[in-house]
Amino acid sequence: MSTATKPKHIGRNISRIRELKGMKQEILANAIGVSQQSVSNIEASETIDKDKLIEIAKALGVTVEAIENFSEESVFNYFNTYYDTKDSVINAGNLCSANNCTFNPLDKVVELYERLVQAEKEKVEYLEKLLKGK
Repeated sequence: MSTATKPKHIGRNISRIRELKGMKQEILANAIGVSQQSVSNIEASETIDKDKLIEIAKALGVTVEAIENFSEESVFNYFNTYYDTKDSVINAGNLCSANNCTFNPLDKVVELYERLVQAEKEKVEYLEKLLKGK
């Protein structure tokens, strides 16, 4: 039995990264200046020219090393770690988070509405005083 490891399939890695980013082959093709069929051929290739790989990495917004070392497991580990870390920061009492409010947005709307109503009441009182003065 041979324990030799199978070489990484660079084209498949490019395809998976492109799909994870929600990018179609046509968009990648336009970004690197080739046809959609060429991208399809690239994604079917086990190895890719280094210069072309650099162009593709730039278009995908990743490093060449990320393409070469891509694995499904690392993606799942990244996302699991990201969400675990995010939750632990929030649970640790961090009041500022990119996507989580520490206040009820509806309370803010009600507060704004009450201020507008108060301003209108003051305006009405002022206008009534002006009318009584004439």
